[in-house]
Amino acid sequence: MTTKQSKAADIVIKNCLGVKKGEKVVIITDKPCRAVGVILWERLRQVTDPIFVEIEPRQIHGQEPPALVSEILKKSHVFIMPTSKSLSHTRARIEACRNGTRGVTMPGITLAMFERTINVDYKRITHLTVKIARLLSRAKQASITTRYGTRLDLHLSSRHGYIDTGFTKKPGQFSNLPAGEAYIAPLEAYSHGTIAIDGSFAPIGLLDTKVLLEIEKGQITNIHGHRKLKSIFAKYGKRERTLCEFGVGTNYQAKITGEVLEDEKVRGSIHVAFGNNLGFGGKNKARIHLDGVIKAPNVWLDEKLIIKKGKFLI
Repeated sequence: MTTKQSKAADIVIKNCLGVKKGEKVVIITDKPCRAVGVILWERLRQVTDPIFVEIEPRQIHGQEPPALVSEILKKSHVFIMPTSKSLSHTRARIEACRNGTRGVTMPGITLAMFERTINVDYKRITHLTVKIARLLSRAKQASITTRYGTRLDLHLSSRHGYIDTGFTKKPGQFSNLPAGEAYIAPLEAYSHGTIAIDGSFAPIGLLDTKVLLEIEKGQITNIHGHRKLKSIFAKYGKRERTLCEFGVGTNYQAKITGEVLEDEKVRGSIHVAFGNNLGFGGKNKARIHLDGVIKAPNVWLDEKLIIKKGKFLI
């Protein structure tokens, strides 16, 4: 374990989660992310008596973990989940938090990402994230344009902006790590337009060329530029093809790497996701949650331009 890895683990355990002596803490991991899980477990042993659980890697982001894991989560005070596929928007995670368990998910976390993006000033990130979330909560509409001439309009009325700042010290709180985004569930049936995804797309990873998504009445109607992505969505129904999230990245240390966990946190980037959004104020129950990241966008909230070519104007 390097000094940077040890420091990052302590930031997760002490600064973000505030783990106390005697708390029931569980680490859920899988083989691709085991190295990060072991580092966290070793440092947790200095504070409490943690449980380490390794599961088979899920096939896609948002797929439920084994039923026994769901029960373990509910009976824990704290969870940390470095897994290759995201468990963030699973029923297991949502129900655990409703039961009072607090915790963080780290889908696709690598050792390099762990060292670089966890060792940041989360108070600095929180300031911008809260500001963006408040703007999202007040806005009735968001409009996104890209360098490729695409435009996507989202309706936000009555929906609340959420923050992902890494701080999860109260019962029921949840965050991604690395953290750094403000996000919202747009009204599911009203998104329309075309969006160019040019950063990364879960579960594809880094994109060599842009992917164009045509969206009508909140659902993907056409996909241009990536056969594999098209075949993935073809396996699912309307709920999985529904635009469920709009997010804005605020982490100044994050960069586009192909791991959506980090990519969606890049300061000035945005992302849209498709599938389940029950965990943050939406109404779409789906079997997956897949994010697409857009670099250097222009973003309007109502009539105010807040991001121009990836740079904040607020």
